[in-house]
Amino acid sequence: MASEPGVTVRQARPEDVGRLNAIQLAAGNAFRDIGMPAAADTFPLPAESLSGYRRAGRAWVAADEHDEPVGFVVFDVVDGYAHIEQVSVHPAHAGQRIGAMLLDYVADWAAEQDMHGMTLITFRGVPWNAPYYERLGFRELAESEVTAELAARNADQGGNSAARVCMLRELAPADGNQDGAASPG
Repeated sequence: MASEPGVTVRQARPEDVGRLNAIQLAAGNAFRDIGMPAAADTFPLPAESLSGYRRAGRAWVAADEHDEPVGFVVFDVVDGYAHIEQVSVHPAHAGQRIGAMLLDYVADWAAEQDMHGMTLITFRGVPWNAPYYERLGFRELAESEVTAELAARNADQGGNSAARVCMLRELAPADGNQDGAASPG
């Protein structure tokens, strides 16, 4: 499926922060439909946190033809991997591969930084979480592969950590050299 016409990816701007919170809240409402109201009611990333990602150059938005954000991704560097902290697409723009496009931008950035992959923590049984990320090239990490930092981040999310899974998408280096690709653990 092609991405939505007129959608481009750009760095987040200070004026985008409020819209990013609204996107995250709207996207989170889907959890209510599958009986996960606690996930739907989770407060979005605080504005100061989003601003920190933006200042660090690790917050990108998918913007429509009017340059209004319709999705976003923020990420950290954890154990030498680009770690997806949050990726959200407004439900009005779902199913257009916008999330995949945002993740590909992070993958390109990570490869340019000579990182061997991207990690994330997501819900195992939610169709638009782990199964979706598997279709995008992520795989579940075995318990022995989960680093202390990833385990701590999973625990920090509270709730039932067994319902979540740590995942990895391995990347080829920007120069195409496959040597040295390894698991984070």
